[in-house]
Amino acid sequence: MRTAEALKGLAPEREFFVGIDSDGCAFPTTELKQKECFIPSTVRYWKLQPVSRFAREAAEFVNLYSKWRGINRFPALVKVFDLLAERPEVTRALKLPDVGPLREWIQREKALGNPSLKREVESNPDPILLRTLQWSEAVNEAVEDMVVGVPPFPGVRESLESLAGRADLMVVSATPGEALEREWREHGIDGHVRVIAGQEMGSKTEHLALAAGGKYAPGRLLMIGDAPGDMSAARANGALFFPINPGSEERSWERFLVEGMKRFLQGSFAGSYEKELIAEFEELLPETPPWKRQVGA
Repeated sequence: MRTAEALKGLAPEREFFVGIDSDGCAFPTTELKQKECFIPSTVRYWKLQPVSRFAREAAEFVNLYSKWRGINRFPALVKVFDLLAERPEVTRALKLPDVGPLREWIQREKALGNPSLKREVESNPDPILLRTLQWSEAVNEAVEDMVVGVPPFPGVRESLESLAGRADLMVVSATPGEALEREWREHGIDGHVRVIAGQEMGSKTEHLALAAGGKYAPGRLLMIGDAPGDMSAARANGALFFPINPGSEERSWERFLVEGMKRFLQGSFAGSYEKELIAEFEELLPETPPWKRQVGA
C-alpha cells in the first residue's frame, strides 16, 4: 500500500542506507516528461494558448533549470503561475486563474498526490481544485503513453548491484508511485530496492525520516539526487548527499562508481569531498529566471 505508514515498519537489513531519486537522477526522463507531457497539458487545461511561449519558458525554468527542479508537481504549478503573473507580456494577453485554493491546499496537505486531491475535491468541489485534478490525471495518462523504453543512466544498474549487499536501497521520489513502479520494473532494477516511495507516501524528507530516521549510525545514510529538494531532504535527516549534476548525469554516476561509493562505505565522504560536490552542483541551478537576468533585474 502506498502510504507513509508503510515506511515506518522498515527494519534495517544492512549497515548502510541509500535513497535514490528517480526522474532526472536514475532515469533520463525529466525533460521528456516535462516537455512532452506536463507542459502541453498545462497549456491545454489552464487555457494558456495565447501565452504558450511564456508558459513553456516558465515551466521549463521551474522544473528543469532552477533551484526548484524536482519539486512536487503541485507547488511547481503554482510557481509557474507566480512567474507568469510577473510578466506584462502575459498579463496583457489574458487573465491568469486565481490558484489561491490550490495554494491553500498545498499548505495543509502532507501527501501531495492525486489520491489526496481527489478526496479534497469530493468534499470541496472548488473549480480550481477540480481543474488541477483533471490536469494532473491528464499528465499521468500522457506519461504512461509517452515514457516507454527509456533505460536508466549508465552507471545506475552497476551502482545498485554494487550497493545491494552493503546498503538498504530505496527510491525516494515526488513522482506518482504507479509510474515509478512501472519504470523501475520495465528495466529490471526494481528488485534491487526495498521500497519504491512516491508522492503518495509524503515528501522526500518524510520518506527518509520514516524509513531511515534513527535506524542507522551517523554517516551511514546517503541520498543521491539531481535537485536541491533532494539535498534538503538529506540535510533534514542527517544524511549525506551525492548530486547527479543536470547535464552531466553520466559523468556523475561514473564518479559515484569510481570514488563516491567507496568513500561513503569507508567513511571518508563527509567533509571536503561532499562540500566540493555540492558547490559544483549549486552553481548549475539558479534562482533568477533568464528573462530577469537579461534585463538586469
